[in-house]
Amino acid sequence: MSANFENKKIVVSEIESYAKNAKSIVLVDYRGLTVSQVTELRNKVREAGGVYKVYKNRLMKIAFEKLGIEFPASDFEGTTAVLFHETDEVAPAKIALDGAKSTGKIQLKSGYVSGKYYNTAEITTLANIPSREVLVAQLLGLLTNPMRSLAVCVSEIAKKNA
Repeated sequence: MSANFENKKIVVSEIESYAKNAKSIVLVDYRGLTVSQVTELRNKVREAGGVYKVYKNRLMKIAFEKLGIEFPASDFEGTTAVLFHETDEVAPAKIALDGAKSTGKIQLKSGYVSGKYYNTAEITTLANIPSREVLVAQLLGLLTNPMRSLAVCVSEIAKKNA
């Protein structure tokens, strides 16, 4: 076997290892980005605990098919980068969407989150969900607001009667 074939097998196994452990896989089209923009995006993904990689489309398709992860063939056309994250389902989509907004060049293609395929519109919707911390803060605000209102009312009544 040729050395090139062996190298491709190594790359496919690398993609498989990332995909096997990932809760979230997001495919993006990075056409038109400068080197500094790609580096910035890669750093943001790394800071969030994820991985940003660019592989040949054919090798990604082979690796994902081996794992039973099905993406449409159209997702592997043009320039494609992949974002993996092992613990956070939303982080790669959020980072990609933020990159798309800031550069105007990144386009989300699709994603595979917690065993389910998401098309472009669905992955964008997922990316727009507030973070866990924001949702918890909103819930706490909703739960404490009635008690706060009651306390203010009781305090005003006590002031009026005093």
